Amino acid sequence: MLPALVTLAAEKETHNPLLPEVYDLVWGALCFIAILVVFWKFVLPRMQDMLDQRAAAIEGNIEKADEAQRQAEAALEQYTAQLAEARTQAGEIREAAREDAKKIVAEAKDAATVEAARVTAAAHAQIEAERQSALVSLRSEVGTLALDLAGGVIGETLSDDAKAQAVVDRFLAELEASQKVSK
Repeated sequence: MLPALVTLAAEKETHNPLLPEVYDLVWGALCFIAILVVFWKFVLPRMQDMLDQRAAAIEGNIEKADEAQRQAEAALEQYTAQLAEARTQAGEIREAAREDAKKIVAEAKDAATVEAARVTAAAHAQIEAERQSALVSLRSEVGTLALDLAGGVIGETLSDDAKAQAVVDRFLAELEASQKVSK
């Protein structure tokens, strides 16, 4: 058996082992072409459709993101404008409140001044009335005391009321006139 193997090996050595046989090349080429046709007709179009759909979805998402970004920027601008307007209005309201507070304080001061003047005038009027009342009461008491003293000095009672009253009034008038001259 060994000699048969050696003969077979000798025959085989004439053929280059790196080069395939022709039938292997033909069958390999036919299989490659068949797989290439199937891949080209069925797999590549599906893969291309799938890639196109993904590209469209990505572009749609990018457009949606851009639109959302534009809306967010518009909302931010609107919010900023509203905030600025609100701050302006708040400033105006504060200023109006300050003006109103100043007016209220001024009105309260005026009312207090008027009320104080009224109370002062009423107090002066009351004091004047009490002074007049005290003056009348004092005149009658001073007149009675003066008549009693004059009666004690003269030694007679002065019982004539009209005459006594005239003397007392004249005495008090002279006393008031002398006080006014000394001032």
